Amino acid sequence: MNSRDVVLAFIDAWNRVDMEGVYALMAPDIVYHNIPMPPATGLDAAKAVIASFPPFNACEWIVHHIAEAGNVVLTERTDRFRIGDTWIALPVMGTFEVKDGRIKAWRDYFDLQQFMSQIPAPPAA
Repeated sequence: MNSRDVVLAFIDAWNRVDMEGVYALMAPDIVYHNIPMPPATGLDAAKAVIASFPPFNACEWIVHHIAEAGNVVLTERTDRFRIGDTWIALPVMGTFEVKDGRIKAWRDYFDLQQFMSQIPAPPAA
């Protein structure tokens, strides 16, 4: 699988909400950086960041553009997550560095406030 195929398989795993599939495509020493926040180094740290996301029951990453240069893949996407009955959407620019069939570095650039402003309030108790 070339680098582009690895990233597309990764996105497909997200779209299936197949977290084991997502993690299988991440290198053990991955550096995962949502640019508005501090980077996470290592698979366990990346999993912890992902676990901190608001709980979602569906996911759709729409790839608008994808480019590959050697082991680097750039994606322009809209990432959609369904939280309860509400879909939220976020424009994202992602950079992936692939080595030995796994994602070694993953950087997503997005507006954190735009994301947070869409998260539905928890139901009243």
